[in-house]
Amino acid sequence: MEIIEILNPKYVQRTVSTNDGTIQYSGVNYAIQATIDGTEMSVPLDLTNRHYAEIMRQVDAGTLTITDAE
Repeated sequence: MEIIEILNPKYVQRTVSTNDGTIQYSGVNYAIQATIDGTEMSVPLDLTNRHYAEIMRQVDAGTLTITDAE
């Protein structure tokens, strides 16, 4: 099995522009931002995506934690 190095995974939420021009977070996670094998990536929350599947495998194994969105 190929070992994939995943560093600093963090959930990303959609942003919503308001009428007064401010940006607000929607509260809905849609991706994980992480450095994977040295490359910064945005990974969709889709189990058919090999990087997301690997992130979840490592989370389930207790070797990786995903930081909440800000």
